[in-house]
Amino acid sequence: MSDSPAGRLQELFEGHRLTPTQRRIAHCMVRRAADVPFLSSVELAELAGVSQPSVTRFAVALGFDGYPALRKHLREVTPGEPAATAGTPYNEYQQAVQAEIENLRHLCELLADPAPVERAGRLLAASRPLPVLGLRAASSQARGFAYFAGKVHPDVRLLDEGGSMLTDRIDAAVRAGASALLCFALPRHPREVVESLQYARSSGLTVVTVADSAFAPVARHSDLLIPAAVGTGLAFDTACAPMLLGRVLLEAMCDGLPDAQARLEEFDAGAAARGLFVE
Repeated sequence: MSDSPAGRLQELFEGHRLTPTQRRIAHCMVRRAADVPFLSSVELAELAGVSQPSVTRFAVALGFDGYPALRKHLREVTPGEPAATAGTPYNEYQQAVQAEIENLRHLCELLADPAPVERAGRLLAASRPLPVLGLRAASSQARGFAYFAGKVHPDVRLLDEGGSMLTDRIDAAVRAGASALLCFALPRHPREVVESLQYARSSGLTVVTVADSAFAPVARHSDLLIPAAVGTGLAFDTACAPMLLGRVLLEAMCDGLPDAQARLEEFDAGAAARGLFVE
């Protein structure tokens, strides 16, 4: 990860306790890693949707005298040229697609080091049962993962509804032998997700999280967090990168399940016998 500008930025931010506003700045910087060394504090503030003094305080929180010192450091560790702008202006819908393409590029750079995903795959494969948590905006990501994971994993338990029963269902998974929990956490981050992860870890579960940023509120309650940015150019966020990362984790989990292929073949045979699909 450290071979990419985004990776080097994430390493710079690691180990610092950042406020929500500072996490927002950090997230913006990672998404615009190629451009950040050439942005003024005012430009960065506008991109992140914060005030210019917040950018200055952010630089000081990282140990620099101010934003100019931070920008000088970034130019030394991430040399290059600002990203070229397209010659033909895009409309707002195309811009949203372009932003998602950029999110996928960042995910591709992250996966250049496969070790975190491979570790996550082993943890998920070994957990029997495997609880998969995702509330509100992240519920569709959790449900999609659980649907496919159920074809190869013997016991997947979807946790996509909040309320007082959520803690009970985590307790039940622990009693049944669960060793890990997979969480999809997307903005806006429900307080209940943060509290549930804190409870899951206190119950002995290893928490693997797919979040929109390494600086998301769930980070401190995750044993292994793999970031995948969401698109924010439309009225509602888009989550192509988190969805794809979920499929990558499925692939890694299958590698840790020796009978995964046999289970898939068994499902296909049953589907054909039942005439389940029209193809």
